[in-house]
Formats: sequence, structure tokens, C-alpha cells
Amino acid sequence: MSTKTENAKVSAPIEDRQQLIDYFAGGEKPKERWRIGTEHEKFVFATDDFHAPSYTEQGGIRDLLDGLTAYGWKPVLEGDNVIALSGPDGTVSLEPAGQLELSGAPLENLHETCNETGRHLEQVKQVGERLGINFLGLGMWPDKTRAELPIMPKGRYAIMLRHMPRVGNLGLDMMLRTCTIQVNLDYASEADMAQKFRVGLALQPLATALFANSPFTEGKPNGFLSFRSNIWSDTDPARTGMLPFVFEDGFGYERYAEYALDVPMYFVYRDGKYIDAAGQSFRDFLKGELPAYPGHKPTMDDWADHLSTAFPEVRLKTFLEMRGADGGRWGRICALPALWVGLLYDQGALDAAWDLVKGWSMEGREELRSSVPKLALDAPLPGGGTLKDIAGEVLDIAAAGLNARARLNASGDNESGFLDPLREVVRTGKVPAQVLLDRFNGDWGGDISRVYEEARF
Repeated sequence: MSTKTENAKVSAPIEDRQQLIDYFAGGEKPKERWRIGTEHEKFVFATDDFHAPSYTEQGGIRDLLDGLTAYGWKPVLEGDNVIALSGPDGTVSLEPAGQLELSGAPLENLHETCNETGRHLEQVKQVGERLGINFLGLGMWPDKTRAELPIMPKGRYAIMLRHMPRVGNLGLDMMLRTCTIQVNLDYASEADMAQKFRVGLALQPLATALFANSPFTEGKPNGFLSFRSNIWSDTDPARTGMLPFVFEDGFGYERYAEYALDVPMYFVYRDGKYIDAAGQSFRDFLKGELPAYPGHKPTMDDWADHLSTAFPEVRLKTFLEMRGADGGRWGRICALPALWVGLLYDQGALDAAWDLVKGWSMEGREELRSSVPKLALDAPLPGGGTLKDIAGEVLDIAAAGLNARARLNASGDNESGFLDPLREVVRTGKVPAQVLLDRFNGDWGGDISRVYEEARF
């Protein structure tokens, strides 16, 4: 989730609804300026007893953030608490129960992206060794109950924690017990955005399947391969889902703005504090009639904040966010941007990917999305077959896109090698969760604590 920093001043109020639409147009960039922004979250655990450290305990989350400042990271404060760090490699921030996130800098190629990830992981591991903590690359806490998890001192999280149980049964699990990898990508025009959005939504279930890595809840198999993905189906229907309107003729910035206006608000941020506006309407805010903040109109900063509180499978800001993958270890953090850059950043690959999915019915897309958390690559495709039948072809399209980009490292390698972890999944037919389940039911003898050695960074 986004980290809000304290601004020196509040921007001017929105005067015209067209400004909301123009916000998206402002993200347009020529192809030579397209960048890759990779985000990944990981669980923090104490190495002696595997508990999730609190913010304030000795060797806990606050000490972790403080330790990272030795590498040039600058503290970001909310009140008296350090709740994030900023630096050349982007932002380090906290999820609600202390999951640690790197929101990476916008980079030109995947070699830079993977180097950035490597630097960050080396830093947190070095600090962690001194503090007695380590990091886990999974999509969901494998053994923790909600009650066992700490809460980080961030104002927006307090509002969300109160609101989530009003609108769904699993929203608290989303906040407290999950981790993800996502990639943020650019677009050249409204038409380019629309095509990338459609391909991203249609193939997001494949990404979910390939990265499925959350088969345990509270120490036992939960019946899913990506329980993290299933959680989104019962979090808040007003702000999640597959967005059928994206596939309709005429989809563009205006239609997404209309959708976002109908997403209920969480908060307004003023003077370093969060005002609880959960469930209220941004449309009322535009009229100066927001019950939580009467007589005031929103600014473009408020619009940007509000857009960050919608949680569809693909999200539009001034870039597109691909949001379907479970958390995982280093190679998988590099593999997710490789998949989407390969599919979306070369026109030939983008057209080939769209040709593969454009005939799918919306009903079929929804069925695929709902079945993939349990079935992963065995989920049924619209029109017949399973995801397993197209997974190799999609990876070939992505590889062709990466080959066409011809971004080489010092050894002369292009970016397609970052797809290798996904090719291994297709070759074996087993997603990461299935490998973990085999071990849980095999040599682990049902001992979930063994996952802390298996899935740590």
C-alpha cells in the first residue's frame, strides 16, 4: 500500500471533473521513457521462535528501519514514528502487521530491477542478522492467527482495520496476513493503456497460478494454492474484482475515473492526520459535502490517495499496476516484472497476447478468476482446456517480447533469463504451493515450522 508523507502544503482544490481524467493522461510517456517499478512484500519473523515482531519491541520493526538508515535510507515520519524510508532505490514501507515492502525506483530494464532487489535483500538480511530477525517469501503467513500479529502505527491502517469487517469477511486477513509482488508499468496513450489493461486483466489469473504460494493457514493446508488470491474475493466487492467494463468498447480514462468515483473512500489526509471517511463518497467530496470533512473540496493529492484505495486485479494511476501474484523469494521477484514487461512493452508481444485472450467471454474470465486460487494451472479456460495449456505459449510470447527489447547486461545476456523460474513451473506442472504441500506431507511430517527454513530469503 502507498505510504503517505507529510507535505509542506496542500494542493489547490479540484475545480473541474476533467482534472480527474486528465490525471491519467498525465501518465502518458513515449516508449523510450517507459520504466519498470517493482514492489515486493515479505514477512518479518524472529529467528528464535518465529514470532512476528512488534513495532516497539527490542529488535523489532522500528529497530529494523533504524538499522537500514546505515545504507543511506532517510526516515519518513508519521507523528513521532518512523513508518517508511526513502532513498535512491525507492521506498521501504510497512504493511499493517509489519510486512516489509520495497517499492522500487522506476528503472530502465530488468537487470537493474533484479540488482535493486538484490541490494535491498542484502541490506535487510545484514540488519536482520544483528537483530535476530529474518524474512519469509510467501503469499500468506503459514501459521499465524490474526490475534498473534502486531499492528503498525499508521493512521490509515487504523481506519481500514475498523472498516474492513463491515464490508467483507477476509479483509483483515488481506491486511495482516498476506504478501504480494507487483509491477508498475507505463503506457504511451489512452489506447495503449486500454490494450495493456485488457491483456493484464485477462492474464492476471495465469500470473496468480504461476506464483501461487499460500497453501497454509494457521499451520495446516487451507485447501487453496493461492489463499491470498481467494482472500480478495471476500474483502470488499466495491473495490476489488475483474472490472468487466474494461473490456467494453470505448473504455478509457473517463470510464476508469467513473469507476473510481464509485469506490467508497477510506480517509482524507490533512495536517499530518487521517480523517476517517470510510464508506463515504468522493462524489460528495467534489461537491464539498463530505460528512467527515464538510465544506471542503478535494485536491489532486486526495484523488491520488483515493485511487490507491481501489484494489482491482489491475489498477490504473499514472501507470498500470499488475497485482495478481503471491509473495515469493528473490528469483520470483525478478520473474514477475519479466513476465509483464515481456508481454506489455513490445507491441508484437502485446498483440499476440491480446489475440490469445480477446475471444474469451466475460463469464469465462470471471470463472477463471474464481477457480484459480484453488486449481492454479488446472483452472478451466473460457472455451475449454486449462491454464496449463496456454502457460508455455504465454511465456514464449513474453520471451519474444524481451528478446525484441534487447536490453543486455555486461555479460551480453538479455532479459529473457528472468523467466526461468516460471518455465520451471510449466516444465514440472507444479506451482510453488504444490511443492510446499508435497514437503509438508512428506519429509516435513506435517511440521509447519520447517517452512521457515524452506521459504526464508
